[in-house]
Amino acid sequence: MSSAIILLSGGLDSATVLAMARAAGHRCYALSVDYRQRHRAELVAARRVAETLGAYEHRVIPLDLRAIGGSALTDDAIDVPESPTSGIPVTYVPARNTLMLSLALAYGEVIGANDLYIGVNAVDYSGYPDCRPEFIAAYQQMARLATKTGVEGAAITIHAPIIDLSKAEIIRRGMQLGVDYGMTVSCYQADSEGRACGRCDSCRLRREGFAEAGVPDPTRYQSANSPGTAS
Repeated sequence: MSSAIILLSGGLDSATVLAMARAAGHRCYALSVDYRQRHRAELVAARRVAETLGAYEHRVIPLDLRAIGGSALTDDAIDVPESPTSGIPVTYVPARNTLMLSLALAYGEVIGANDLYIGVNAVDYSGYPDCRPEFIAAYQQMARLATKTGVEGAAITIHAPIIDLSKAEIIRRGMQLGVDYGMTVSCYQADSEGRACGRCDSCRLRREGFAEAGVPDPTRYQSANSPGTAS
């Protein structure tokens, strides 16, 4: 059985990717990054997801991106937007996926896992530059040039299996694989109990995805008046 590193945030997309990697026959090493994000409840959700979906191991690596700031997810002085904005939104975390993939790449070299999985999406996403196919292709080329594993001829492959799927398609695929989305946290400003605000961009995309997929939204919201709450 081949080993694979799965970047696991605790959200809907990465949970689906973990299930897909397992279905592909990999021994899955889940890797989460504690970058001191505002929505820290996702780390608790990541642990639940890893246990429930049968990850062989789950590691959490600390990486203090608040020391850099520049994002609503790492700087409490920047508000999380609650309505659609133009351009790259303030919830973009500078170089986050580049850094996380680097950690996954290093971890993979140590344990001999040449398959790296990441849940980036270029369809129902918020305009982040590091969620595009061009980024994944360029990073894979870099990984093969910059590592002992790659230089010695091993094929390092970065898998982004949901990059071209809509949120509804991701949900349907996850449901087929038995993912319980009630244990995931996607909200940018979830409270300490993992309850979603129902107003941020991530909540909007998630809610619309469940509606389009024709699947009841299992998300727990902070208030009965939240827009995402089912009646």
